[in-house]
Amino acid sequence: MKRIIGRKEYDTETATIIKKYTFGQFGDPDGYEEILYQTPDGFYFIYVNGGSMSDHPQEGIYRLSKAKLEEWLKNHK
Repeated sequence: MKRIIGRKEYDTETATIIKKYTFGQFGDPDGYEEILYQTPDGFYFIYVNGGSMSDHPQEGIYRLSKAKLEEWLKNHK
């Protein structure tokens, strides 16, 4: 998935996976996944996708500030 946010490209095909968090199982309407990526330029973003009743019912990409990155890593040990 590719998305432009603030004139920067965030692309799951060219970025490196740092950490993956999965809640529930595939097909679970409450289940979802969050994958932390780092771009070749050193920026971080989260790819999300989940079931219809989950925290992430639609596929998306969200960039992370350094503070949000640290918070996400702390909450997803």
